[in-house]
Amino acid sequence: MRMLTASQSSSTVSAATPVGRHAFERRVEDMKPTKTDINTVIMDYLIKEGYPDSARKFALEANIKQKPDDDSIRTRVAIRNAIHSGDIQTAIEQINELNPNILDSNSQLHFALLRLQLVELIRNCSSSSASIEPALKFATQQLAPRASTSKEFLHDLERTMALLVFTPDHSNPQNAELLKPDLRLEVADRVNQAILARQGTSVEAKIKEWIRARAWSENEARRAKKEVPHNMKLGLDGDTDGDSDDEAMNGNGDNDAMIS
Repeated sequence: MRMLTASQSSSTVSAATPVGRHAFERRVEDMKPTKTDINTVIMDYLIKEGYPDSARKFALEANIKQKPDDDSIRTRVAIRNAIHSGDIQTAIEQINELNPNILDSNSQLHFALLRLQLVELIRNCSSSSASIEPALKFATQQLAPRASTSKEFLHDLERTMALLVFTPDHSNPQNAELLKPDLRLEVADRVNQAILARQGTSVEAKIKEWIRARAWSENEARRAKKEVPHNMKLGLDGDTDGDSDDEAMNGNGDNDAMIS
């Protein structure tokens, strides 16, 4: 009986502390978040990043009582998709319809949208034989008055107007960057955050904040020469049981999901 007890005890210890595992990894296992915490983070991501269908399905599957506000999410989706497609006028109209104070109280965001609209006008006349007159008129009426109030605005306007003088191939690389999709994505993200802030919620998905905090903590630990594993997994792929959340997180099958 004593031998059996010792064997069981040894087996238990061995299972709890597998050979080859780093002490840090064992500590991570001991501090695993609860399923409720994980569900809350996933739900927060789906709402903030604009996946209304996936958010609604996930709320049902995870038995989350607080249901997502579909109308609010779809409005942000429509605005963001308009910006991603280059239809800035429609996006501005939708923002003002949602809440005029979003742009009235944020001159930098308003200017960023108007400058992006000018970029789209220049893109149109650069890729065809269209006249540059609409771009010049828009810059004069909408951007020039605002540029006179800020050196930053003036600099941004000058960079944008340079696109009319030089072709993308011969333009300053920094100016040519304005014609790349990255500017649309950046402005769309700023608009999404401004809407969330106006609605009284945090402007970024918690998981993004946590990933940055995790990266910072790892860097600080290594700088202080703490004992941590050489390769630390982020813990976001391939370790979950059952169906993968990738489909929901990537918006597959979610026709109105925000483009990212």
